Amino acid sequence: MQSHDETVPDTRYRRDVPNRENAPMLRIGMLCPYSLSLPGGVQMQVLGLARELRSMGHEVRVLGPCDGAPPEPFVTPLGKSLPTAANGSVAPIAPDPSAALRTIRALNDEAFDVLHLHEPIAPGITMTALMLRLAPTVGTFHAAGDSASYKYVNKPSRWLASRIDIRVAVSKDAELLASRYLGGSYEILGNGIEINRYVKEAMSVDKYAKAKTPTIFFCGRHEPRKGLDVLLRAMQFLPSDVELWIASDGSDTEKLKREWAHDQRVKWLGRINDDEKIRRMQEATVFCAPSLHGESFGVVLLEAMAAGTPVVASKIAGYQNVATHDVDALLVEPSDERGLASALAKVMTNSRLSARLIEAGHIRVDESSMRNLAEKYVAVYRRALEMEQNGQGDGYAHRQPSGASQGRWRPSRMLALFEHRLLRK
Repeated sequence: MQSHDETVPDTRYRRDVPNRENAPMLRIGMLCPYSLSLPGGVQMQVLGLARELRSMGHEVRVLGPCDGAPPEPFVTPLGKSLPTAANGSVAPIAPDPSAALRTIRALNDEAFDVLHLHEPIAPGITMTALMLRLAPTVGTFHAAGDSASYKYVNKPSRWLASRIDIRVAVSKDAELLASRYLGGSYEILGNGIEINRYVKEAMSVDKYAKAKTPTIFFCGRHEPRKGLDVLLRAMQFLPSDVELWIASDGSDTEKLKREWAHDQRVKWLGRINDDEKIRRMQEATVFCAPSLHGESFGVVLLEAMAAGTPVVASKIAGYQNVATHDVDALLVEPSDERGLASALAKVMTNSRLSARLIEAGHIRVDESSMRNLAEKYVAVYRRALEMEQNGQGDGYAHRQPSGASQGRWRPSRMLALFEHRLLRK
């Protein structure tokens, strides 16, 4: 009889990983720490990836805070968010105990094959999921720049990160931030775009029905790092017939509205839904993203390219992950309103340049389709399940203390609390 110290992997906590030839569908729990009823880059990626995976036949539920009606039928709301300052922005997270309890209940009831946590170390529901750790776990890191929570709560953050089976970063900049504070190795899988949504919208209107006057479109939060004030200053150097559409809102909205109330060319649209955003992108003469810093992956540039609109953006690392200057976009130095105005004027007055950027943009978008990204993530999920089967998962099985028999593993203590229930199919 074996002693406790020589425990072999306990098969009660396992399921056989189906072979790839049969390619069975997976039951995936996707968690987002940010309010899913509010606009945001991470939220858009989570919902888009879930839609694509579901269209491939996988069973996906998205869990996260909601400050209104869930945006999709497959979303499980976990309570309301609490706006929290983070990375030069305001993050709508849910770090309260009630959200944690809802998360525990949902994970316990759903019995997912695999968990996919977006921003896994963000305070709130993804942290709760990591501490509970009821299934093989994939974590995707989106943030770039710096992180106060990683820096000042480093030891707990490292411990939590160690419970992730496979770590993914959306860009080299996101990998740099995560590895600097959390260590570990990361796979790079960029963000994706649902190309079919843009094609469908284009079929309902004239594909080339641009606005009658030269029009610039900005869509992003109104906060310093997004550079909206730079774009507004650039308007001073553009002709009087140029219009600027500004979508969304933020901490700087009211201040900027007061400062630029005299410029009748500026149209404040407020928050708009995805359908209107796509339509505005298609109708605009040029899309402008003048961010100063803090962008990990410029998926909004891909959206504009998919809409058939040329792009002018800041020359920052996050946008250079997506666009190449004078190939599929014009990139200018951040905070340079004169340079920004010059680039915008070139695109709006040079039809050959505009057409060239649009054509190259379509090629770039094809490389970043959500279907391609979903297929890559399915391979990652299956690998995480195989790691569990082989006793290599960071959360399900922990290596025994030094001196124990090599190759023997002890099941997760948290998982043992649920041993009398079938956790996954």
